[in-house]
Amino acid sequence: MTAFSTVPAESGLYDPRFEHDACGVAFVATLTGVPSHDIVDKALTALRNLDHRGASGAEVDTGDGAGILVQIPDEFFRAVVEFELPGRGEYVVGTAFLPADSQEAQGAVATIEAIAEQEGMTLLGWRDVPTTDGLVGATAASVEPNFRQLFLTAESTDGAAIVGLELERLAYCVRKRAERETGVYFPSLSSRTLVYKGMLTTGQLEPFFPDLSDQRFTSALGLVHSRFSTNTFPSWPLAHPFRYIAHNGEINTVKGNRNWMTAREAMLASELIPGDLDRLFPICTPAGSDSASFDEVLELLYLGGRSLPHSVLMMIPEAWENHVSMDPARRAFYEYHSTLMEPWDGPASVSFTDGDLIGAVLDRNGLRPGRFWITDDGLVVLGSEAGVLELDPATVVRKGRLQPGRMFLVDTVNGRVVEDDEIKAELAAEHPYQEWLDEGLLHLEDIPDREHIVHTHTSVLRRQQAFGYSEEELRILLSPMARTGLEPLGSMGTDTPIAALSSRPRLLFDYFAQLFAQVTNPPLDAIREEIVTSLSTTIGRELNLLDAGPGHCAQIVLSFPVIDNDELAKILHIDADGDTPYSAAKVSMLYRVEDGAAGLERRLEEICGEIDDLVDRGVEFIVLSDRDSDADLAPIPSLLATGAAHHHLVRTKRRTKVSLTVEAGDVREVHHVALLIGYGAAAVNPYLAMETVEDMVRHHNIEGVDSATAVRNLVKALGKGVLKVMSKMGISTVASYRGAQVF
Repeated sequence: MTAFSTVPAESGLYDPRFEHDACGVAFVATLTGVPSHDIVDKALTALRNLDHRGASGAEVDTGDGAGILVQIPDEFFRAVVEFELPGRGEYVVGTAFLPADSQEAQGAVATIEAIAEQEGMTLLGWRDVPTTDGLVGATAASVEPNFRQLFLTAESTDGAAIVGLELERLAYCVRKRAERETGVYFPSLSSRTLVYKGMLTTGQLEPFFPDLSDQRFTSALGLVHSRFSTNTFPSWPLAHPFRYIAHNGEINTVKGNRNWMTAREAMLASELIPGDLDRLFPICTPAGSDSASFDEVLELLYLGGRSLPHSVLMMIPEAWENHVSMDPARRAFYEYHSTLMEPWDGPASVSFTDGDLIGAVLDRNGLRPGRFWITDDGLVVLGSEAGVLELDPATVVRKGRLQPGRMFLVDTVNGRVVEDDEIKAELAAEHPYQEWLDEGLLHLEDIPDREHIVHTHTSVLRRQQAFGYSEEELRILLSPMARTGLEPLGSMGTDTPIAALSSRPRLLFDYFAQLFAQVTNPPLDAIREEIVTSLSTTIGRELNLLDAGPGHCAQIVLSFPVIDNDELAKILHIDADGDTPYSAAKVSMLYRVEDGAAGLERRLEEICGEIDDLVDRGVEFIVLSDRDSDADLAPIPSLLATGAAHHHLVRTKRRTKVSLTVEAGDVREVHHVALLIGYGAAAVNPYLAMETVEDMVRHHNIEGVDSATAVRNLVKALGKGVLKVMSKMGISTVASYRGAQVF
């Protein structure tokens, strides 16, 4: 994607991985299902009316991006191509963004044709896409691709034409390989849909691509998008729509979502997508935007066998965790899928289509606008705001707004709007999800208790000194949390130097500061909007994302990301009685002091090797622990060890086979817990902080509570503090926050 982009390389404090955008989106469709140029024309009008939601830089004729997705205009192509086309739906077509250099383009074309043949498809021909020279600004023109449309078809062994999703899957394999092996970008390659887009303003799209003005260019739906690159750089490939979606918003957890998807690749298997899936990896293109990555995962889920609404609701589930009045079957549907993958969290209005269905969904908080209208002649219009298309109010038979977590869906084949309740009831009835959950899920509180160990004051004091606890931390941080169950309040600001400039030793945690929601990305009010937030998560092995069965939810449910010493003991000894199929092991985060920095680095490598051995033995729960330090064995900073283990498992694609729990003595603040979760820990046990408050209660340094209550209050305060930190970044669930690395 970088070949057709103005995004600069990483330099100094600039990192292209933090690129985001905010935009305007709309679609127009007809319930008659009859393709017409009028629908295309209305969609382009809606796009031009969203011009204020797009943007351009200093050059007014270089836009941040604009595009349209339509059904395949079969009649148009039969009139303009110089080769014979098979029947409607029996061929795929897509526009290739080829290199401007003719020699490079020729080489790419030859490679793509060879890939198509290897994947069992037949080349019908290429078509040069007409464009208007001199229309775009100098910046857009400097990275403008060469546009050519590729036409392919395929036959089964008996000579019958391959159609439908089977043809889509063949085209998917060709496109993925072509992009990986040649660097050529395809906005789409499909038998159903076609995308025209680029680094254009909304007013430039139609004149730049004259195809869009041809009266023979028809469709029963049109999805349009106007891109506003908030503090980012525009790009030809990163304009919307993508293959299935157009997105207004930001995926705040995208770094974690991508990492988890990379890790899941090792477990992926499909009887529907042909061939070895390894040739299609990575699923998420490294240079893609958050929206592009979302589209790529949605495409995989859809082509892997799930319906498009099903796939969307897996990635953007409604807030089910605290919704007590939700239908139990629907709740079971969401709870089951929460064990398969984490939500893609952030403010989002996503419009989606496969060429037959077209719809839209909002994130669980409803932090992006969306309004729709339906007229008496079957016209359906949805947009980011009112006024995207001028309609006679007398003809409007229904209008409304998108609601948080609810889906608006139009079926152009059957000519009807499918209601949200119907969609979800049908999906919830697809499998016995509640039976699978009852069979597979194990709640931590239902596991037998283990012996509680009380440590002496001398032991606690020695370890406080080893981990650098101060009197101030005991008095100002731990004591209030143990008494009240709330994070202590203090004045804003600090007169201490930042960690990087401090002359005193500082914890590794102090070198990190969380990003915060900004520009078009609002934070949450975690207190007043408690119904949409969740601190509950599951831990355990994940199975093949493209399959579904009772084994997928064989996991343990944690109601809180912070666990006490007794709960950690439950996990560590989960297989002690021999009545569960699970196994757990502890890995030490200690290194020999005399070996110095080289020894610490060597020990990190050893930790990764030990984890690999445990995963190979089938261990699902690994506890990284820094207990038992002494004069010879020092603790590695828990954040360093956790991050090393997490990323090692992601790189080796084993991350979803195991859960990491951290037993750490250096954790005593909300920020510490948030960092560990953000870098991959499923749960955190700040054992020394808990033993400290127990000791303070016994020595009457904390009054008004007993030891057990003090520990419960500390757990509650740290957990609620994590929720507050998450909400500042606009993230609703700890499952999404885990591994998101928003620091």
